[in-house]
Amino acid sequence: MELGLKGKVALVTGGSSGIGRATAVAFAQAGAKVVVAARRTQEGEETVRLVKDVGAEALFVQTDVTKAADVEALVSKTLEAFGQLDCVCNNAGFGKTVPLTERSEEEWDAETDVNLKAVWLCLKYQIPALLKTGSGAIVNMASMGGGVIGVPGLSSYNAAKGGVIGLTRSAAMEFAGQKIRINAISPGLIATDILSNVPQESLQQMIDSIPMKRAGQAHDIATAVVWLCSDAASYITGHNLVIDGGFTVQ
Repeated sequence: MELGLKGKVALVTGGSSGIGRATAVAFAQAGAKVVVAARRTQEGEETVRLVKDVGAEALFVQTDVTKAADVEALVSKTLEAFGQLDCVCNNAGFGKTVPLTERSEEEWDAETDVNLKAVWLCLKYQIPALLKTGSGAIVNMASMGGGVIGVPGLSSYNAAKGGVIGLTRSAAMEFAGQKIRINAISPGLIATDILSNVPQESLQQMIDSIPMKRAGQAHDIATAVVWLCSDAASYITGHNLVIDGGFTVQ
């Protein structure tokens, strides 16, 4: 299937590892030029190398997506380097398991800043660039544990990711008439570095609870992001795509 991404410019935040890195490579494989944004320079540059190995042009921009000046500069550098912006995956985020009543205000602010405020900041500066291009698509990374199910110990993460879904829907309606499509993806259990801290017995119990009996892979999410940004999904906006091996339909 021709995805219509050849010559397009794609921006991926949180592109230094996991889903972000896989998404950057998937965009490259579909023919796009790729801008990788992340706080960790060494890992971000490694993603750029992987993108270039596919044969695509790539740029790394060190970015803290919770800072408006950084996000504005990221978009500006994208336009300076490639002249346009067509596709976006707002992937940066993190979560730490802490009981709700023991979570500090600082922890709450840190998680909601990167998981929700940062998505709003990204949209604020990305959408005007897409409007200059004349059309475009954005995918915001939500979570199965954000507006779909509740996860004990992840109160601020779940609240923020639920907010991402609401923000995505609102933004999608606001810009649908201007040829900008905005969707969200809610991944389930995905085999990224974050699972290395989960005890093997607990991890196996989690996998056993999934109807497909396996954790998802980063490329399972990455290919969905690229598809949602492609011409193949040209009539889809405001949607939250749950990718969880069937867990939430039990």
